[in-house]
Amino acid sequence: METADGSIIPKRHSSRTRWLAVSRDLLAKAGGPFSYGEQVQVQGISDELDGIYTIHDTMNRRHRHCVDVLVNEKECKSGMEGRWTEIKVTKIAPKPIWVAG
Repeated sequence: METADGSIIPKRHSSRTRWLAVSRDLLAKAGGPFSYGEQVQVQGISDELDGIYTIHDTMNRRHRHCVDVLVNEKECKSGMEGRWTEIKVTKIAPKPIWVAG
């Protein structure tokens, strides 16, 4: 499958892939704070799922102020799927490619 930014989801993906989809209102082109390819820190889901993610996809237009973590079918069946209302998503400053020394 292909994501909104053109990335191909790996066949053996899991929550360790650390890809995130955001609702359209959270994207910069709709006035939101995030863009495709940016890394964000997600907190408040669970010890297994909290961490650094890269934004690769967009959710259906019916969703507002939401994120969707890429997990596989096995993880969904094991209870990793859910709805969390108290999460925090923070943009991570990009690392400079090169700095003069």
